[in-house]
Amino acid sequence: MDFIDRFITDFDKALRVIGGIGAASRRSPAQDVDDATLDPAEQRHSAALMRVNHVGEVCAQALYDAQGRFSQHEAIRVQFALAGREEADHLAWTAQRLQELGSHISLLNPLWYGGAYLFGALAARMGDARNLGFVAETERQVAAHLASHLEALPAQDAKSRVIVEQMRIDEIAHGDAAKALGAAEMPAPLRGAMRAASKVMTSVAYYI
Repeated sequence: MDFIDRFITDFDKALRVIGGIGAASRRSPAQDVDDATLDPAEQRHSAALMRVNHVGEVCAQALYDAQGRFSQHEAIRVQFALAGREEADHLAWTAQRLQELGSHISLLNPLWYGGAYLFGALAARMGDARNLGFVAETERQVAAHLASHLEALPAQDAKSRVIVEQMRIDEIAHGDAAKALGAAEMPAPLRGAMRAASKVMTSVAYYI
């Protein structure tokens, strides 16, 4: 029964994440920020970038759930749970911002979630040091990606920008926490493969 209960709980969470349904434990950084007037092209661009960021959070939920589920030590499972809670905030914030921009979440969320969960499970099977190393490298790449979005977002879109900045701060902290727990350095070919996979995801999610 424990296995069935866990399966039902995990499946329910996966459906909610894929559907963009999430409740934040922290208030959105954009809550008290005035919305700017964007022209149609700027609004579409902001929405596309926030859709990419929402997909990143869908993947983060899948990764952390899988990595925590198959991790070998309780302290590491706790860290994945804590980081996953903050990533759930990001998921809710980006979904809300997409609604405000009159856009939609990615139609390919089931694919993104399933692929990320598989990667997370494989990382966990490599042992805790590699598992944490995967987190550290992922968060390093994500932080760089978010920094590029801060440059690409329209300057007047302050609501999107403060969300992305808080996400960037959180991702750096998650990577630092993984290093503190003993993350191993990822081999260069794997780092390159991760960048290539991220490039495909961000390019497609911008439009779909």
